[in-house]
This record gives sequence, structure tokens and C-alpha cells, in this order.
Amino acid sequence: MIDQKWNVMVTGGAGYVGSVLVPHLLAAGHKVTVLDLFMYGESVFDAVRNNPNLRLIKGDIRDQAAINEALRGNNAVIHLACISNDPSFELDPALGKSINYDCFRPMVRAAKKAGIKRFIYASSSSVYGIKDEAEVTEELSCEPLTDYSKFKAMCETDLADEAASGFVACTVRPATVCGYAPRQRLDVVVNILTNLAVNTGRIRVFGGTQRRPNLHIEDMSAAYLFLLQQDDAKIDGKTYNIGYENHSLMKIADIVKSVVGNNVDIAVEPTDDLRSYHVSSEKIRRELGFAPTHTIEQAVSGLVDAFKAGRLPNSLNDPRYFNIKMMQNISLK
Repeated sequence: MIDQKWNVMVTGGAGYVGSVLVPHLLAAGHKVTVLDLFMYGESVFDAVRNNPNLRLIKGDIRDQAAINEALRGNNAVIHLACISNDPSFELDPALGKSINYDCFRPMVRAAKKAGIKRFIYASSSSVYGIKDEAEVTEELSCEPLTDYSKFKAMCETDLADEAASGFVACTVRPATVCGYAPRQRLDVVVNILTNLAVNTGRIRVFGGTQRRPNLHIEDMSAAYLFLLQQDDAKIDGKTYNIGYENHSLMKIADIVKSVVGNNVDIAVEPTDDLRSYHVSSEKIRRELGFAPTHTIEQAVSGLVDAFKAGRLPNSLNDPRYFNIKMMQNISLK
């Protein structure tokens, strides 16, 4: 472990994960530059806006000038920005490719040229595709099923190709993130079910036996801070799954019901989508000592508190909570 204060550029830092991560980075004493389109507004940083260690740059990661400006004065990058999840990507595949893949290698090369010492890339556990193994580990092959996951995997390969002395690169493959954030998403499974339970009293589960790996957003943020404090040799060129609980969709629905209240009705409906993921996060625990500490129950409880406090108004319809609706609204090109 090292005790270093980094100057970190966070791409997509005003997104779901970034809106939790950036304040934690600042609280830990790091300086942070956020490069983001701010599609969901700049209010996500109201609580830390006056922090002198925070620099906000409104820009596109496909714009080399914006990348160069954001890299200036930094020595670490956490690359979160992307068109996130399959439906959002499929809305405009050419747009998705331009953001999720085409600009990636140029960004990595610009980072190296700018003297970046550490580059952490947020890939996805979806790169594995469907596996029969009881535990999906990092040693298994990537067999992505969609363009979204295919380009995530291709970026991993490009990052490995750009390996260089003094440029420490690490890839993480997160499970599906859940829980409350200043820039809230309500289009991922735990959050979807909680929103429906609280605001309609009824959860629809399609299938139910499919397993999904989930990770509390606080643990996702903690993982990035943890990786910044690891010795170079421990993480350089490494890839880590980061997840916690692999539950069936039915189990997740039951957890939501147990937290929200027994008056919630669960309706099970048939589905053709029987994709099941069961990701092992043993490697990062074994090699580095990182283990998540927040449960799905805690994620649901945090969301319930936010609903009750009025922090998520019009949660069933407001486009800002749903990536695909927001992209349709703003016609991003």
C-alpha cells in the first residue's frame, strides 16, 4: 500500500458512479478534474462545488482538445465515461462505438504523452458472455454477446497493447452497480425493483431464476480509491472482477419486498432472456485484500430513504433517471 495524493482525471465523473466517487476522492485528499458532457446537469456536485481541489470541464471524450485540457496537471486517470448498458448502446450503435471504443486508444496515448502514471479503466463483467462455470473468474475467456460488451473487451485489449514503463494500467470488470447517488440511475435491476416497489407497490419479475452480480455503489467507489493506493507492481496489467452478491432475480425481488414492506406484490412473468451471470470477485480479495462491505439490503434501504426524503421526485417518468430516455431527449451525436 502507498499513501499518495493523486491528481485524478475522472472521465464521466458526473455520471452515476462518478457522482459518488468524486466527493470520496476529494474527501481523501486527492485533486480531481471531471471531464463530462453534464447531460444530467451540474447539480450533482452542489455539495462539493466550492472545493478548491475540484475542476469541472464540460467536454466530450471524443474531442482531443478537451482530453488534453483535462489531462493537464494530472497524474492519474479513472476512465468511467461510456454509453452505459446494452439498450442505450443499441439506440445508436455508431454513436456508441464512437464513444465507447473509437476514442479510447487516442485517449490512452494522450494520457501517456501527458505523463499519466496510473490509468484505471472501467470495463464490465458482461464481457464474459454466458458461462456454464459456477464461478466466473478473470482467467475465463471473454465471449461478449453484444456490441456494448464487445467494445468494452476490445478496449481492454487496446489498454494492454499500450503497456509502457511508468504507465501503470489496471482494468476492473464491475458487477451491476446499485444504490443511491446524486446522479441517480433507476434503470438497473435493484434500483428498478425498488422504485417500482416504493412507488407502485408492485414488482414484475421476468423469469426469476437468472442470477445477477450486484455491487453497492459505495463499494464501487471504494474500489477505485483502494486501487489508487496499491503499489505499481501489484496492479500493473491486472484485471479484476469487482462484485459482491450473485443473487437470482427472484431473490433480489424478495430482498426488495423485505425492506420496502410486505404489502408489495411480486408478479412473475415468462421471458426469453435467460442470461445468467455469476461473477467471482475472489481474485481482488486474495491478491490485494479488497472485499465489498455493503449489501443489497443496504442499497435498497438507501433508495427507500431517498424516496421518502423527496430526493428522487417523479421517479417513474423523469428521463434523467433513465439513460435511454435521456439520450432520446437530447439527441446526442
